[in-house]
Amino acid sequence: MSFLFGSRSSKTFKPKKNIPEGSHQYELLKHAEATLGSGNLRMAVMLPDGEDLNEWVAVNTVDFFNQINMLYGTITDFCTEESCPLMSAGPKYEYHWADGTNIKKPIKCSAPKYIDYLMTWVQDQLDDETLFPSKIGVPFRKNFMSVAKTILKRLFRVYAHIYHQHFDSVIQLQEEAHLNTSFKHFIFFVQVCTCGLEMRELVFG
Repeated sequence: MSFLFGSRSSKTFKPKKNIPEGSHQYELLKHAEATLGSGNLRMAVMLPDGEDLNEWVAVNTVDFFNQINMLYGTITDFCTEESCPLMSAGPKYEYHWADGTNIKKPIKCSAPKYIDYLMTWVQDQLDDETLFPSKIGVPFRKNFMSVAKTILKRLFRVYAHIYHQHFDSVIQLQEEAHLNTSFKHFIFFVQVCTCGLEMRELVFG
């Protein structure tokens, strides 16, 4: 079942990306959730014995998209064209949007517009069955890991923006524990499971 977060148009908030119940990917997701429940985030990101790395990265990328979608959805009333005219995570980190297809030359835009572009782009990748196959036995494309890394690097920017611009609002909403756990889980995952994607690549990539 799909649902939307927040009070603005569905353009800003993306439907939750569901992994089909009964599928192997669903079982992997349940495994990840059960391991997370133990409180050991480092253990939770480790590739389960005998599982395919691409499939593990795919399941977790979908999960992080959903987490970030939800977290951003809770603070969008504070993230407006007026309050955040640029997509940034401080004076040294300003992000310009380009997807290489519809927008080839990077453009400056407000944080809500940038995040709308970003989440729409990610959702399009997740919905592409040639990139994120949902059926058992369908092979992943050779460039899958490269695409997954790009998705994760771009999702990192939403965390960065929330922390820099909206952490006071997160505290007011009493969501800092959720945000911190999600972010820590994200960082452990990208470092362990995406061929050692470094913080420098996340920040500057």
